[in-house]
Amino acid sequence: MMKPEKEAYFGSANIQEAALEMLLPLETARSRHLPLAVGETAALLVLDMQEYFLNPDSHAWVPSAVAIIPGTQRLAAAFAGSGRPVFYTRHINDSQNAANMGKWWREIITEKNPLSAISPELDSWGGLVIHKSQYDAFYKTSLEDLLVDFQVDQVVICGVMTHLCCETTARDGSDLGFEMLFVLDATHTFDIVGANHQVYRAREIARYTALTLGADFGRVVMTSELVN
Repeated sequence: MMKPEKEAYFGSANIQEAALEMLLPLETARSRHLPLAVGETAALLVLDMQEYFLNPDSHAWVPSAVAIIPGTQRLAAAFAGSGRPVFYTRHINDSQNAANMGKWWREIITEKNPLSAISPELDSWGGLVIHKSQYDAFYKTSLEDLLVDFQVDQVVICGVMTHLCCETTARDGSDLGFEMLFVLDATHTFDIVGANHQVYRAREIARYTALTLGADFGRVVMTSELVN
C-alpha cells in the first residue's frame, strides 16, 4: 500500500488564517489569562529546526516546516535585537543515549549525519545551541541551568514537531515553574499512520496539542502577538 502524502496544513499564503482557525476553540482558555506581556525575563527556544526535518529528501521531512521559517526568523531577530536569550536545540543521538529513540525511529540522528545541522536559514550563531537526545529539551541537558543563569521565567517555544518535542518540552517546562508560551504558527508536525493504515492528519494533531497545552500547561499564541 502506498503511503499517504504528508499533509502540508500551513503554507506561506494561509499560515495566519489556518493557525487562527485552530485557536478558535481556545478563546475561553485564552480569555482567562492576563493580557499577554513578554517581559525582560523571557527567552526564545527554537526546537530542532534541522535539515533532517526541513529537507524534502529526508524521510522525516515535515512538509510545512518551510512555512514556519519566516516566523521563526522574526522571533529570533526580535529576541536577539532586544538582548533576550535565544536557544536552539539540535537533536543528536548515539547508541548510548538513544534509549527508546532507537526502537521507535527508523534511524537515529547522529552528529555525523549532514542532515543533523540546524537549517542555514536560521542564524543559530546568534544564540546558544543545546544538544538533546530525547523529545524533552530539558532532559539531561543544560537548558534549565541556563534559563536560571539568565534569570528567565518565561519561555517561548517554536520549531518541530508540534506534538512531540515542542509539546513534551512545554509540559516539562511548565512543571519546572516556567511560564510557557507556545507559538502555534511557528510550530509544525506531520501525520500519524495508525492501525489498519488509518491516517490521523497533522492539522488535527496540532489542533488537539494546542487545546491540551492551552488549557493546562501554558499559553498558545501567535508570532504577531509576541513580535508586536
